[in-house]
Formats: sequence, structure tokens, C-alpha cells
Amino acid sequence: MEFLGTTQTASYCGPKKCCGLTSLPAVQAPVIQECYQPYYLPGYRYLNSWRPSLFYKISNVQTCPDESSSTLRPPTTLPALRSALFSRYSPHDWDHSNQLQVRGAEASRLWASRLTDDSVRLLQDKDQLTQQMQQGTTRNLGQRLSDIGFWKSELSYELDRLLTENQNLETVKRRLECAANEVNCPLQVALECLYHREKRIGIDLVHDNVEKNLIREVDLLKCCQQQMRKLAQRIDLQMRDNRDAQHALERDLEDKSSAQCIDEKCFNLRNTSDCISFFHGMEKIDGTISVPETWAKFSNDNIKHSQNMRADSIRLREEAEHLFETLSDQMWRQFTDTNLAFNARISEVTDVKNKLQTQLAKVSRSSQDPCLLCQALTLLP
Repeated sequence: MEFLGTTQTASYCGPKKCCGLTSLPAVQAPVIQECYQPYYLPGYRYLNSWRPSLFYKISNVQTCPDESSSTLRPPTTLPALRSALFSRYSPHDWDHSNQLQVRGAEASRLWASRLTDDSVRLLQDKDQLTQQMQQGTTRNLGQRLSDIGFWKSELSYELDRLLTENQNLETVKRRLECAANEVNCPLQVALECLYHREKRIGIDLVHDNVEKNLIREVDLLKCCQQQMRKLAQRIDLQMRDNRDAQHALERDLEDKSSAQCIDEKCFNLRNTSDCISFFHGMEKIDGTISVPETWAKFSNDNIKHSQNMRADSIRLREEAEHLFETLSDQMWRQFTDTNLAFNARISEVTDVKNKLQTQLAKVSRSSQDPCLLCQALTLLP
């Protein structure tokens, strides 16, 4: 910006526009006339387009000796001296220029002061807004840490209970497998009994109660063995589901631990902390990945799934315990019935055997005494 009336260094760089000789009347000597047009600098203000000339015109010299007076040409003056003697502006212009500069400086100072005040006010507003946002973020991080701690404790508790249930289910599975293997011994005994009873000869090869009880016992033992093995297979499948639920809980718990470490680090950050840098693009996160509702629902679903698996495991364990009691009662009852049938059959065979032996002895004695034989023959019809 250039104020009007600013002084500039004068220079005479323009050539003379025209110069020549004008002829005077014959009575006078020739007069040398110098025509000069003033040099106008751009940006200057001139009054009526007139500037004082720095040259003097050569006045006419009277050649007549009787003239009383004559105008003499002043001595030549150097350009620097002429610049010092003759001003380009008036004092009024100088004062006006100074006033304009002072006014411009005052306006610039007022504008700068106003801009400084606005900048300070903006800085204070932004600093207050930043502090409020930091306090809000700190509260949100604290609430987030409490939520993570709650779900982490719930997941840990459910994981411990699920691991305990898996151990109990593994114990029941081993018991069922051992019981199914132990049934092989009484089953082998019953089959051996049937095999040996097939060696009976003649009329003694009878389908008696003993054989019926042995067949029922064999069928019962095989059925019990099959039921225990099927239940063991179901428990194996349930343990696979429990391991899947355990894996989901452990993965969720690991994610919660990682998130807790990150949020604790963020919660402990301050403006004076070390290694703080700005990461571009972090504000453009994908909000569709997870929200607090879906985040809590994910952990809640994992816990519910684990609870359902534990409930199924508890039902299987109860079923296994009931199966143990039922099968043991049935096998023990059948074992008792078979033994009673064996005792009854043994007593019957013993009685028949004793009778036969008695009759055999009588027949043997009668064959040795002819009188008795004759009496016996006479008794026959």
C-alpha cells in the first residue's frame, strides 16, 4: 500500500524535450532559448499539473549600451544543490502524508490488537473445549474399564465352572467306559454257563429256568454295555461342544484382557506423557464393527452358550448316575434270579439223582434175591 504524498528521491533522468535558437529583432543579439518540459514521476500528486522548473530561462540581453539596466543570467547551480533548494511538495503535503502514515499505523495497530484478542479468545475457547473433551473421554474410558472388568470377571467365573464341569464329565465318561469293560467278565461267565449247559445229554438237555435266566442275563448285560457305550459317546460329543464353548470364552477373555490393557494405557495418558504422536485417519473408524450393545451381547451370548453346555453336561452326568443305579440294580437282580434258579435246579437234580440212586440200589438188591423178584413179578398186572 502506498500513501499519497510519500517523498521520493528526485532524479533528472528525462532528456530535454526540445531546444533551439529563436531569432530576435535585428536590433538585438540572438537569444539562446531553452525549452524544458518538467519530468513527472508516476504516483505523485501535482497541483494543476505544474511543477517549478529547475532551470532558468535565459533572459534577453540588451546589446544597446544606452539601456539603463539588463537582466543577467544567474550562475549555474549543481543538480544536488538545486534539489536541496527547490522542494517537490509543500509542507501541507508533508503534514498530510505524515498524518496518513500515523493513521494507517494506528489502524494497523488496532487491527492487530483486535486480531490478537480474537486469537487469544479462540485459543481459550479451544483449550476449554479440549479440556472438556479430555475429561469426557477420561470418564468414558473409566466406564469402559469398569465394563470390561465386569465382563472379564463373568467370563473368568463361567470359564472356571465350565472347566470344572468338563473335568466331572470326563470322570463320568471314564467310569462308563470302565463299567462297560467290567461287564465283559459277568457276560463271559454267563456265556460260559450256557456253553457248558449245552453239554447235557438226552432228556437233561431241557430249557429250564436256569437257561432262561442265563439268556436274560446275557441280553441284559449286552444291553447295559450298549447303553453305557452310547452314553459315553454322547458325553464325548458334549465334551466337544464344551470345548468349543471353552474356546469361545478363552478367546473372548483374551480379547477383553487386550482391550483392558489398551484402555488402561489410554486412561493413564496425559498431555505431558512421552511418545505422544498424531495418527492420521484414526478418526475414520468403521462404526459397523461393534457398538457397546453388540459388544455386550457378544459376551453375554458366549456366557449363555456356556451355561447351556453346562446344563446339558449336568443332565448327562445325572443320566449317567441314574443309568449306573438302574443297570446295577437290574444286573444284581438278574444275577440273584439266576443264582436262585441254579440253586433250585441243583436241588431238583440232586433230589432226582438221590431218588434214582435209591431205586437203583433197590433194583440191584432185588436182582440178587429171586424170591423178591418173583413177588415183584406177581404184583405186576
